[in-house]
Amino acid sequence: MEKETVSVEISKDLYERIERYIKENGGFSSVREFIEFVVNEVLEGEEEGGYSSEEEIKERLRSLGYL
Repeated sequence: MEKETVSVEISKDLYERIERYIKENGGFSSVREFIEFVVNEVLEGEEEGGYSSEEEIKERLRSLGYL
């Protein structure tokens, strides 16, 4: 069963940056998948006491093989 979705607007510039990131680094099949992953990681981090810096988020992404 597919999850229900809603639309969220982001700037075209950000969308294009994410597309370039995916093309250069792989690991994601779409911009949507990337955004869902990053948002989930941030929210899970908050539930676990939070991330204190952007570097901690990047390190988490590296440890999962996305960076």
